[in-house]
Amino acid sequence: MKRLQQISAWLSRYTSLFIILIAILTLLVPEIFAWVRGYTQVSILGFIMLTMGLTLTADDLKILVSRPFDILLGTLSQFTIMPLVAYTLTRIFNLDASLSIGIILVGCCPGGVSSNIMSFLCKGDVAFSVGMTTVSTLFAPFVTPLLVLMLADKSVDVDAVGMFINILIVTIIPVLIGFALNMKFGKTAQFQQVRSIMPGFSVIGLACIVGGVISSVHSSLIENGLALFILTFAVVFCHNTIGYALGYVVAHVAKFNKAKSRTLSIEIGMQNAGLATSLAATFFMATNPLSIVPCAISCAWHSISGTILAGLFNRWEEHKNQH
Repeated sequence: MKRLQQISAWLSRYTSLFIILIAILTLLVPEIFAWVRGYTQVSILGFIMLTMGLTLTADDLKILVSRPFDILLGTLSQFTIMPLVAYTLTRIFNLDASLSIGIILVGCCPGGVSSNIMSFLCKGDVAFSVGMTTVSTLFAPFVTPLLVLMLADKSVDVDAVGMFINILIVTIIPVLIGFALNMKFGKTAQFQQVRSIMPGFSVIGLACIVGGVISSVHSSLIENGLALFILTFAVVFCHNTIGYALGYVVAHVAKFNKAKSRTLSIEIGMQNAGLATSLAATFFMATNPLSIVPCAISCAWHSISGTILAGLFNRWEEHKNQH
C-alpha cells in the first residue's frame, strides 16, 4: 500500500508530464489506447468522478449553504464566460461546423475534475473549488444541452435528452456513490488508505481518456495534416487562457481574496473536457467526425495548463515574499 501511495503522490505531482508522455506515446503508437472507446471511455470517466466523490464530506456540502454568493457567482461565470468565448472564437477563426461544435461543447461543460487538484497545488481555496465543481456538475445535465442547442449551428441535431441522461450517468451518480461511501466508511483506516491512492488512479484514468481520444482522432489528424492541429490548438489555447484571465478578473471585481481568486480563475478556465469528449463521441462524431478533435486537445491541454498556472501562482508568491 505504501508503494501505491508513493506512486499516487508522484502521479498527482507530475500529472502534466505524465499526460504529455501518454499523448506523445499515443501519437507514435495510436493502437496502444484503441481499446478506450464507447462504454469503456464512459466507465473510466465515471470512475474519475467517483474518486472525486470519495473526497467529499458533509462539511464540504455545507459550503453550498454557507457560501451561496461565491458559488453562485462562480457557476454563473462558468456557464456564461466559457460558452460565449467559445462561440466568439469559432467566428474569429472561421471554424467549420465540426470544429465549432467541439469547442462550443467544451465551453458548455462544467468545471474540470482536476481543477480541485490544481487549486490545492497553488494554495487556493480547495473547499470553494470542490463546492463550485459540484454545483456546476449538478447543473450540467440541464444547462449543457440547452447551451449547446443555443450556440451550435442550427443544422446540427442536438439530442438534449440524450445528453442529459449521459451527463447524469457519467457525473452525478458516480459522485453521489463516492460521497455515500465516504460518509459510511470514511473514518475507517482501510478506507482512508484506499482513498489516499485514488488520485493516482484518477490521473491514470485521465491519461487513458486522453490516449483513447488521440487514438480515435489520429487518422483525422494525419489525413488533415499539421495545419488542422495548429488551428485547433490555437483555438483551444485562446479559449483556456481567456477563461483563466476572465476568471481572475471576475474574482477581482468581486473583491475575493488571493486564494479564492486563484481558485475561480482555475475553475472557470479548466473545463471537464473528458466529459466533452465523451459527449462528442456519443452524439456528434458520426455526422461531424472532427468535432471530437477540439475536445481531445482540450482534454490534454487543460491538465497541462492547469499545472503550469498553479506553478506560476506559486512562483509569483515566492517572488513577492522575497521582496
